[in-house]
This record gives sequence, C-alpha cells and structure tokens, in this order.
Amino acid sequence: MFQDINIENILIQALVLFLAIGLHEYAHCKVADLAGDPTPSKFGRVTLNLTKHFEPLGVIMMIVTSIAGRGIGWGRPSPMNPRLMRNPRWDHFAAVAAGPLSNMVQACIYAVLLQLMMRSGLFFNGINQYNALTLKFLYYGVYINIALACFNLIPFGPLDGRWLLGLLLPEKLRYRFFRFNDMVGMPGLLMVALLFPETFYRVYGPVADAAAKLLLPNI
Repeated sequence: MFQDINIENILIQALVLFLAIGLHEYAHCKVADLAGDPTPSKFGRVTLNLTKHFEPLGVIMMIVTSIAGRGIGWGRPSPMNPRLMRNPRWDHFAAVAAGPLSNMVQACIYAVLLQLMMRSGLFFNGINQYNALTLKFLYYGVYINIALACFNLIPFGPLDGRWLLGLLLPEKLRYRFFRFNDMVGMPGLLMVALLFPETFYRVYGPVADAAAKLLLPNI
C-alpha cells in the first residue's frame, strides 16, 4: 500500500503521523512529570495540544519521507531533567520508553477498530469513498505507529533507542556511547535519511512487517 503514492495517501499518512508523533512526545513528557520532574510542565509540554510537540525539521522530514513512500518524522525533543526524577536512571528509562510504547498502544487501537469494521459489516452496505478512506486511515494507523516505534528504537542520533541502550550500559561505556552520539548522531541520521532513505526501512522494516501481520492476521 505504501508504494501507491498519491495526494490522498500522503494526506492520510500526514494525519496519522501528526497523531502518532504528538502522542509519542506527550507520553515522554507525562511520564517524566509523573516521575517528579517539573521540566516538561514548565515548558508547557504536558498537554494534549499536539501542535506543542512538533518542530519544523521533523515536520519537513515527515513530508519529504511521506512523498518518498516511507513517512517518518519526529517531534520537538521532550524537555526533561533526570536529576529531578525520583529515580534518575530508571525513571528516565521509563519516560523514554513511554514514547515507543504509546505508538504500540495506538497501533493496537487502530487494529481493533479495523478488525471490528472488517468483521461487523457495519460499513459494508456498499463500499463508498468514506468507507475506503476510513479503512485506509486505520490501516496506516496500525503500520505507521509500528514503524515509528521500531524506528525510534534504533540506538542512533536523537532517537529513543540511543537513550534506552545507553541507560542499560555500564557507566563508563554509557558516557562514551552518549558522547559518540552527541558528535555524529544527528548529522549522520540526517545524511542517511536524505541520501539513503530506504536504509532505515531495511533496519526496522522486517520487525514492523511482522508486528503488523500479528495485529492484522487476516488483512
């Protein structure tokens, strides 16, 4: 379905990505806030106003990669200070993990709705344009959220996987790993995304495809 690129598909992908990324960043901020860190609240980020969670570069990347057929973007980095959390290391880990986890929850919700539509016949008194758009939106909702969760688990650049892996490493190795990512992570991520956009899909694609088939076994 991702290969059938047209304006309709791009707009649906953009809407799904807006919800997926906005709720992803909200989840980071909410868990950090619950862990005792007041930083997200001070920046006005513990909010379901999803426009507060976006940055221009991530939106541009979202548009470019959607046109290319692999919609990926990112939101505004979630402000948090682990030193203000009750358990700096593991509360930080939980706050970071909340982002990808929120995408998996969204994927499950979309999958349940899609399965209900397919099985109930409620929307199938004739396939009209509304039904087709709804089905496509729900399908993209499943696949894009899974893909976004898997993409963010790559331990490189500003992605969540960088923090999740780093926080699991011994202290000395953790420092070196974070320093390496600080130096080359973001430039490297942008270079690969712009010059070799299929590279990331080759990394997370098989896992995302398997998860999508698990949630949508009959589609």
